Amino acid sequence: MGQSSVIVIGAGLAGLSAGCYARMNGYEVRIFEQDTRPGGLVTAWDRKGYTIHGNMAFVAGSGPGIGLHRFWRELGVVPAVRFIDYEHLLVVEGRNGETIEFPADLDRLERHWKERAPDDARTIDGLLRGVRAFAAYDLPLEKPRALMGPADMLRILVTRFPLLRAMARGKRTSVTAFAARLKSPLLREGLVEFARIFSEDLPLAFLQLALAWSHKASCGYPLGGALEFSRAIERRFLALAGEIEYRARVVKILVKNGRAAGVRLADGREFLADDIISAADGRTTIFDLLGGEFIDAALRDRYQSLPVSESVIIVGFGVARTFPELPWSALGRMILLDEPARLGGRDFRMIRPMVYNFDPTLAPQGRTFVRLYLPTSFAYWDELRRDPRAYRAEKDAVVGAATALLDKRFPGFASQVEMTDVATPLTFERYTGNWKAAPIGWDATTRTLMMPMKKTLPGLDRFHMAGQWVEPGGGLPIVAASGRAVIQLLCRRDRRPFRADPA
Repeated sequence: MGQSSVIVIGAGLAGLSAGCYARMNGYEVRIFEQDTRPGGLVTAWDRKGYTIHGNMAFVAGSGPGIGLHRFWRELGVVPAVRFIDYEHLLVVEGRNGETIEFPADLDRLERHWKERAPDDARTIDGLLRGVRAFAAYDLPLEKPRALMGPADMLRILVTRFPLLRAMARGKRTSVTAFAARLKSPLLREGLVEFARIFSEDLPLAFLQLALAWSHKASCGYPLGGALEFSRAIERRFLALAGEIEYRARVVKILVKNGRAAGVRLADGREFLADDIISAADGRTTIFDLLGGEFIDAALRDRYQSLPVSESVIIVGFGVARTFPELPWSALGRMILLDEPARLGGRDFRMIRPMVYNFDPTLAPQGRTFVRLYLPTSFAYWDELRRDPRAYRAEKDAVVGAATALLDKRFPGFASQVEMTDVATPLTFERYTGNWKAAPIGWDATTRTLMMPMKKTLPGLDRFHMAGQWVEPGGGLPIVAASGRAVIQLLCRRDRRPFRADPA
């Protein structure tokens, strides 16, 4: 590589974002990725004619209603990818047949919730005030906090004070604590189980943002699934004359005189560059690729004490059936169970099937891809790693139990299944390298959501980190903004005007 060269470790969303913005600003860029495809966790895979859509539920900023949309235009997702708007964020089915919906339209949601829970009208009003504030103002992600001066902070305070107030309130209150104020048993339990999809201490702001983005028709699903989304950014990077090498696992970051100077691959090859950006797993980067040499007490404590997001099991079904009666829902249908069901070493009080009746590209004609997303313990599966037969048996048991539960809700389901696939925490660890197979890095809690974290390491020059391990709470636009922010920092250091051109 020549002058002003950058090496990016990892072709997940953060790495692809950093690569695109680096090329837009004149840096020579090479990305090294251990897998055979882009996207990291934002991926999909094929089985028996079906496409198994991975971790993505929705894309904030899919429509022009919010400022986050600009990231996807700059990264080539828009207009290359067609987005489908959901009718609901979620539908909750109670044990007695009653349902409570989370419609995308806020006025409709307010009417529906107050009809179902009239005694909770004032509490619902309080929640929706925050949602409407989030719908009215954009998150201040135009530049990283490290580049914001007093004038920037004052402008944000003056122009977006209702947003900042809503964020402060929504961050310090958990969804579970809010739900405890409700008198309606179904709404209360539905919100508690919604929180458990993500975190036991999920901040209320997370729910409010999702509802606001849905209302703005900017919370859509990419037709073709997660891998099509990632491929669009890969194409943008390649069109900008960036280079990607797959099956290229970085095993060491080379350091010379306190400066990141290059990388060594598993096959022994070494590559040098002026700057190194790691968009790989945070713990692997700090403790393995750099040998734990560039760390202070605060950073060490973070990796020892902060909770990471729970691992997941993804169970995919190919079903010889369509589901025209089900409305399109971003997070699927939450079905509260009569009795707890044990799947993957854990008892569940609900299951949440995602029925992809809105994406015909994932299944052959007249058939449907259905997915279950089950939080689980990494330690449980890590123990099973020692006995391959026990591991396979547990995967089979999960499929059997899940099939029986879905057959009870959708009679005939079991006889219509023609494809099954199970991805466990060990699957995600193998393909992405994520520590404890954590899907969004740090857990999204009232303490950690949007916690400021530096993108540099103490004592190491010319090195930056991007992605979910420096952006607590994760989320696709936040991770994309992370890669963008790193290049903004490089441009300021190199006295280059930062450019971000739409595709």
